[in-house]
Amino acid sequence: MITFFRRFFQSKIGIAVTLAFLGLIAFAFASADVSSTGTFGGVSGGDRVAVVGDEKISTSDLSRAASNAVDSMRQQNPTISMEEFIGQGGLQRVLDQVLEQTAISEFAETYGLRAGTNLVNSEIMSIPVFRGADGNFDEDAYRQALAQRGLTDASVRDELRNGLLAKQILLPASFGATAPDKLAVQYASLLRETRKGAIAVLPSTAFAPDNDPTAPQLQGYYEENQADFIRPERRIIRYLSFDDSAVGDLATPTAAEVAARYEENKEAFAASEQRTITQMIVATQAAANAIRDRVNSGGSLAVAAREAGLQTAQLGPISKDDYAAQTSSAVADAVFAAAEGKVAQPARSGLGFHVVLVNDITRTAGKTLEQARAEIRTALTEEKRQAAIADLSADIEEKVDNGIALSDIAQELGVEVSTTRPVTGDGAIYGSSGKRVPQILGPALQTAFQMEESKPQLAAIVPGQLFLVFEVSEITRSAAAPLADIRERVIASWKLSEGLARARVAADRIMERIEGGATISAAMAAEEVTLPSFDTINMNREQLAQTGQQVPAPLALLFSMAEGTTKKLEAPSNAGWFVVRLDNIEEGTVAEDDPIFAQTKQQISSALEQEYGEQLRTAIKAEIGSETNETAVEAVRKQLTGER
Repeated sequence: MITFFRRFFQSKIGIAVTLAFLGLIAFAFASADVSSTGTFGGVSGGDRVAVVGDEKISTSDLSRAASNAVDSMRQQNPTISMEEFIGQGGLQRVLDQVLEQTAISEFAETYGLRAGTNLVNSEIMSIPVFRGADGNFDEDAYRQALAQRGLTDASVRDELRNGLLAKQILLPASFGATAPDKLAVQYASLLRETRKGAIAVLPSTAFAPDNDPTAPQLQGYYEENQADFIRPERRIIRYLSFDDSAVGDLATPTAAEVAARYEENKEAFAASEQRTITQMIVATQAAANAIRDRVNSGGSLAVAAREAGLQTAQLGPISKDDYAAQTSSAVADAVFAAAEGKVAQPARSGLGFHVVLVNDITRTAGKTLEQARAEIRTALTEEKRQAAIADLSADIEEKVDNGIALSDIAQELGVEVSTTRPVTGDGAIYGSSGKRVPQILGPALQTAFQMEESKPQLAAIVPGQLFLVFEVSEITRSAAAPLADIRERVIASWKLSEGLARARVAADRIMERIEGGATISAAMAAEEVTLPSFDTINMNREQLAQTGQQVPAPLALLFSMAEGTTKKLEAPSNAGWFVVRLDNIEEGTVAEDDPIFAQTKQQISSALEQEYGEQLRTAIKAEIGSETNETAVEAVRKQLTGER
């Protein structure tokens, strides 16, 4: 619901956006290093894109920030390229984020706020990606994660430090804001407000010219709108796969090998016993003996424990050695000497006297060498298979590292090299509807789009079982398609653009007729083209919010207009124009005991918190100040897009 209010009343999203870079560090390292990297200065320096207060932002900082932003976006859109990202204004957004982040950090330091080493360390240790298999912080995992993202320990620490400083400034400024009751009632009543009107659509196709553009017109349109015709990066991948069948027949384990393995693991084949027990611990031996006698005479250990204000615990199945390690040798000896269903003789550990009921006894008979022979032979055969495939994969990896050609590796393995058609970063075959790369390439696809040409790599698709050797044989960078290749598409886009411009003029004519007293139906009928019929609207904001979907832009406009007015709105993707007419507003009423009042008050309070954070951010940026070197920014843009 609060999204609904923001959409109609233009509330800003504040503190959540400011702190987004801290979350990106925690999940994907999508922010970039914005630490100071130099001592000479002024924004006029060729390697400086900006100066924020006393902090200098280098061209490498901006380049790294943009690259990390694209990497992050590829988690949702694998085909996005740097060229497309920059064409959509991404570089400027990244620069604005870096400038704002640096300004907040400068402001914090100016007024004595600090984020010390220990606090930063605690943040690093709490990030899940840096944890090992035991769930604790792992230095190796930390270093590996940084290396994969091309980051340094210093840059990550700077980012976390900046995020902690931002928290110290922004959270107190926005915390605890409360909307006045009168304001909450006013906004809540708007949800019960009913609006009546009409929405007409003027599609661009209805006004599009029939004739094709002239060559200069087409060329000019293409040059002005090249960002709309960018093709994704494509790569051709050559690959082969191999599994344990490549190692050939393995030698059968000998009788001596089987016997040696049996001797090495005699304990595993010896008879064993495990017990499931229920135990309680008391302070004195007298109390333990009394409880034991009572239970062995037909009483309940659980009842005895409850009456004594104690609790029982169930363990097992557990072996004698494991139980002794948890308690003591004396306790284990007593428990494993007792009969099933009986309470063992009380014995003492460091915690007190154990009263233990033996619930169940599971005994496993031992195996002789002959009985275990088949089992051992199978295990040895599997070990040899794993060793052989490991040796083979290591040998192939060495050949890959030494630059041996993929075709030579295939010849040695006796397999065929397969070649894909040009593929995009999401695994789709470029130019083929619905076709994708073979499934085996899926795990290696992301790596393939980061490789250089003709540099084979080895990947374990199924560890220890299935391996893939692959290389990129051809790279077609993301760029606008040549006009000659997409001429018909550009012509269609030009016609749609021309139709959009004419539809706007028609919308103005319709609005003039309506203002002159004509109905929307008559105003549309006066046009020389056939238009779709308009939609009549009669609904309130609550009904609009309950759809659970994003509110269509024409409806959003209808619910923000003054009664008796008509407005036009451009449809997305050059689709045309809307003409929106609001005829009548019926005000809604809400009492303070209405559940919607409390809900609205809480949501507006949350919006106020965010607004306060946004206002503080704006004030900080104004106070710290910044200068931007547009020449350096343009140089970064050219470097990222490969433009000369």
